[in-house]
Amino acid sequence: MGLGFGFKGRIVACAMSSLLATIAAPVWAAADIVIGQVAPLTGVIAGTGDEYVAGAHAYFAHVNAKGGVNGRKIRVVVKDDGYKPDQTLALTKEMIAQDNPVALFGFVGTANVLSLVKNKVLSDAGIALLAPYTGSLDLREPMNPNIFHIRASYTDETAKMVEHLHTIGIRKFAVMYQDDAFGKSGLAGAESALAKLGLKAVATGSYDRTKPEEVGAAIKAIEPASPEAIIMVSVNKASSAFIKQLRAAGSRAQLYSISVVNFKELLKNAGEEIVRGVGIAQVMPFPYTPATPVVREFQGLMQQYAPGKVISYASMESFVAAKVLVEALRRAGPEPTREKVLAALEAVRDYDVGGFKIGFGPNNRIGSRFVDITVIGRDGKLLK
Repeated sequence: MGLGFGFKGRIVACAMSSLLATIAAPVWAAADIVIGQVAPLTGVIAGTGDEYVAGAHAYFAHVNAKGGVNGRKIRVVVKDDGYKPDQTLALTKEMIAQDNPVALFGFVGTANVLSLVKNKVLSDAGIALLAPYTGSLDLREPMNPNIFHIRASYTDETAKMVEHLHTIGIRKFAVMYQDDAFGKSGLAGAESALAKLGLKAVATGSYDRTKPEEVGAAIKAIEPASPEAIIMVSVNKASSAFIKQLRAAGSRAQLYSISVVNFKELLKNAGEEIVRGVGIAQVMPFPYTPATPVVREFQGLMQQYAPGKVISYASMESFVAAKVLVEALRRAGPEPTREKVLAALEAVRDYDVGGFKIGFGPNNRIGSRFVDITVIGRDGKLLK
């Protein structure tokens, strides 16, 4: 006879082997908490999309390194829509059906998010969308219970810019805007702020969202009116092209942009001499100086988990949003569902992320109305 087991021996050996494997392996491994994000990683605002993904990634990676949320890791499924609303719609539907996220997060673009609202994607899925990168009133009035904003509206931003410029004696305003829901929202905000001061825009000019560098028509509409200040409701490439062409035409109007513009992109595309003095509204804490706890944490975790990625207002904003989402996931408990996460977000009140507060409520989906004004100074530095 050999050294092998008999039939009964083999059964005992298999049973013992199975028992040992059971003891050696964890009895239960928690599934990941899936979050869905659709953002423009290619196309005309790819830089912004990349930054908006990177800031959140740094915080989620930090949380996962510490054991996750209630013992479960966060897994973010990211899809690239190229800033095209039809792609946003298709990819979101696909993601909800295939990946089963408990929440959506960090989408970019007014028209992109409106495509979801118009097609009832969020309400039909019963899912929350936190921190869309847009300040459009069309997504805020009337309140959409599924969308949670952490940034001030474009109306808040343009009102702040108009009020600021009015205090220093400016009376002749013009508005340059992207010809879509995003741009028209900012235009309406500027016109409303001017009306409260008894003023009207002396000129307005727009450009096609698919051709951001073709701003000649906007120049022709605005420059002859000789405005003292121009509010730009536009993306990076359009803003850069507009500034260059406006200065080439001889206009010395003061230029102010809403927060979606990245000053480093203006510097790269238009040059320091041309963009010096341009004002930019901001809706988040200043990310370049560690003056508050959240900025210190942001800078440290970006260096650790997203080395080489850009420190910017966009990455700062998505970092703050990630902190809010993680807090909601904690409150949702060990078995988060779409319904539980939505309810947990609604219950977030005056949540301090580190010197900056976000708060929602049953009748409130606007977490912050903070607006600050910055200016591009000498040596390409952004100044408060």
